[in-house]
Amino acid sequence: MNDALYRECRLCPRNCGVDRVAGRRGVCQETAVCRVASATAHFGEEPSFTGTRGSGTLFFSGCSSRCFFCQNHQISLGESGDALTPDELLETARGLVAKGVHNLNFVSPDHFWPHVEWLCRRLREEGVALPFLFNTSGYQKPERVADYAAVIDIFLPDFKFADASLAQLCMRDARYPEMAMEALTKMVALKGFLFPWDPEGRETAARGVLVRHLVLPGCVENSLSVVRLLHREFGPELPLSIMSQFRPMPGCREHGMLERPVSEAEYEQVTDLVAELGFAQVYIQPGSGSDDFLPDFDEDEPFEGNRNRA
Repeated sequence: MNDALYRECRLCPRNCGVDRVAGRRGVCQETAVCRVASATAHFGEEPSFTGTRGSGTLFFSGCSSRCFFCQNHQISLGESGDALTPDELLETARGLVAKGVHNLNFVSPDHFWPHVEWLCRRLREEGVALPFLFNTSGYQKPERVADYAAVIDIFLPDFKFADASLAQLCMRDARYPEMAMEALTKMVALKGFLFPWDPEGRETAARGVLVRHLVLPGCVENSLSVVRLLHREFGPELPLSIMSQFRPMPGCREHGMLERPVSEAEYEQVTDLVAELGFAQVYIQPGSGSDDFLPDFDEDEPFEGNRNRA
């Protein structure tokens, strides 16, 4: 594996420039040693990815976005995760493939891209034909998307913020809306919309793009702006997942905001606009989602919903 990109690291928009190979940590809080917090057949994604046998999900430790409200805060902001050599990472992925999962799903892979790219190429050399899924915050350098697309089949980006001031408050980078849109435009140009579209999960997705948006409490105008922006740029055929699953995390109290769940009325304002604009391929999450997929990464299997499927 070529670790050159970890030296004077500029893998993400933070452009830290630190030498992660020498053990320094960037904003993502990771060195060049790959850390994985969980590798599991996951049933908490949309049916297009979980199907009947689950999505083979690798949750990487650390994150360059640093959103204080992240439900995965134990790994994105905390210290959870196990160090893996490249060979150990490969063996972990092989284990997921052997379970019969529908895809390999890399969660927050941006800051470990050299490892992920190497892993994808090795698996393809071994004849693994499963789709590879890039599951991301939407906060990446647009100029890196072509490199991702060379080995990735499915992009699953968030589009968190249309409001630059809210992005600044939550992740300390007001550039998010512009950067996420440019990256998303490149993803769609290279991979198209998610295909096939089967919201029941009988035929899982093989390629393309689906955009997620999490509705935040008290921030409905941001969500409405996101929906309008996506409609203007891509039209009503863009596949969407509009999520209501927000739960207040420890960082919410520390920041004095987002300290309650999303109300039903707030969520309905967003989904009503989605319907009004004619979006045709949409996942809706009624009832604020399920706590079965609120993770605890101190457990061997972080998700109760996955334990119930075992």
